[in-house]
Amino acid sequence: MAFNVDLHTHSYFSGDGVSSPEDLITAARAKGLHGVAITDHNTCGAIPYLLEKGLMRSDGLPVDNFLVLPGVEVTTAEGHLLCIGASLPEAEKLKGRLAHEVCDLIHTCGGLAIPPHPYDLFRAGIRFATLETLPIDALEVFNAATTLRRYNTYAFKYAQVRGLPMTAASDAHHAAAVGTAYTIINCEELSLNAVLAQILKGNDLNQRYLTPRDSVRKTWNNWLRLRRKRPTSVT
Repeated sequence: MAFNVDLHTHSYFSGDGVSSPEDLITAARAKGLHGVAITDHNTCGAIPYLLEKGLMRSDGLPVDNFLVLPGVEVTTAEGHLLCIGASLPEAEKLKGRLAHEVCDLIHTCGGLAIPPHPYDLFRAGIRFATLETLPIDALEVFNAATTLRRYNTYAFKYAQVRGLPMTAASDAHHAAAVGTAYTIINCEELSLNAVLAQILKGNDLNQRYLTPRDSVRKTWNNWLRLRRKRPTSVT
């Protein structure tokens, strides 16, 4: 079966996200997605929040036919790195660590290491020289919010040359942008284990860019993020 999964989204647990995890899920369902990965910046705070709310299961199975994958986007010393499929202990303390060390930790915790928006000079994308040294599992070759579209082209060509599985994602920082781009996962069941296994085998990609309105909103959120308080506890 084909499942549409957005593998890179941000809630208000990120410093620059504005929507609640519940709103991300509601928007994703409305757009026909079957799952999302919550990948907030340097925090896994949304995961216990969603478990407490009953919108996510610790056994990796869907809730009402919708799967939330744990994750986090770590700001490594060389650029941003997604952990998909696992929570990282004390993720807040990983900022500034070497990308290779974070890759090793991701694998120890059972997740996949996937660099997002590589090459993007304006958004801490990991560069070619570093990518060559990393034991990554796949590459995000289409980011709906990339600064310049040619960065996606560079990422696609690099993944082809290296033989890496490819993913596409919205990089949504508000609910309206969820599902702009996503990865089409072809597997027998909708579960965390099945999705992670299939990502490694290769998948089809839905590639669509953010609208100008959504792009402006994302940029505005970035400017305001230092003034916004990040939720720290389950309510």
